[in-house]
Amino acid sequence: MGTTSPHKENAVDLNEYSGYLIDKMRLLEERNNILREQKEKIEFEKQYVENQKLKYEREVRELRSELEQLKTTPMLVGTVVDTLADGRVIVSSTTGPQFVVNVSHFIKQKDLLPGTRVTLNHQTLVVMDILPTSSDPLVSRMEVCESTDVSFEDIGGLNEQIRELKEAVELPLLKPELFSRIRIAPPKGVLLHGPPGTGKTMLAKAVALETNATFIRIVGSEFVQKYIGEGARIVREVFEMARKKSPSIIFIDELDSIGAKRLEVATAGDREVHRTLMQLLSDMDGFSERGNVGIIAATNRP
Repeated sequence: MGTTSPHKENAVDLNEYSGYLIDKMRLLEERNNILREQKEKIEFEKQYVENQKLKYEREVRELRSELEQLKTTPMLVGTVVDTLADGRVIVSSTTGPQFVVNVSHFIKQKDLLPGTRVTLNHQTLVVMDILPTSSDPLVSRMEVCESTDVSFEDIGGLNEQIRELKEAVELPLLKPELFSRIRIAPPKGVLLHGPPGTGKTMLAKAVALETNATFIRIVGSEFVQKYIGEGARIVREVFEMARKKSPSIIFIDELDSIGAKRLEVATAGDREVHRTLMQLLSDMDGFSERGNVGIIAATNRP
């Protein structure tokens, strides 16, 4: 009967066990790779969920902030009339009466000048904030933002008028130092008159193109308003806008609509037109500096 050597049996068992271990290690590595992929996937999903959480939290904060704003009590709009030595101010509300009110400590006292628009607490009328300077929509529409396309070369038969316009309007805007050197004031404005179609508006546009200035056009009848003082206010805002956007040219067409002859007997409407004209003359040649602003007016009347 044959026998098997113990050494051979041990070698066979060792080979089988080694193969078993190798297979087991391969399975464990495959399992480890699967778990690693699952871990990376879970981490990616976790990062996505965290990003979504941050996004939703931000949206919740924005919605809460908007909700708080909707719950906020509306504020009144007032105008500073005067400041007092104790830090309080006198304001005129939009409803009419004037009040002596306190000022929020977030506002600097030096910024509260007479005429400043402010917001007032609805209950205590405390000055809460300073509003930007208002501008009438009518005034804002007057500005011609795009540059004009009319030059002096497009105008024929008006050589003398073009020369006078260049001296009276264009030269003060382009070379104001010439007038300062000889110590004379430049002309206050130019009045163009003549029948319709003789080139008055074209001359004004050509000056704006040559000087690269902001062109502000308004019809004189737009200064005539229903309520007392409205026309004068619009005139002030037009000149204020022109000074902010200087160099600029104000072209007032149909000036005769507010420049009529004064009469001893006049209606309330006539007196309001006269007030508007006085405001226009004051802004043209008043105490305050007009700045780098040229004025051209036109009328069909001789």
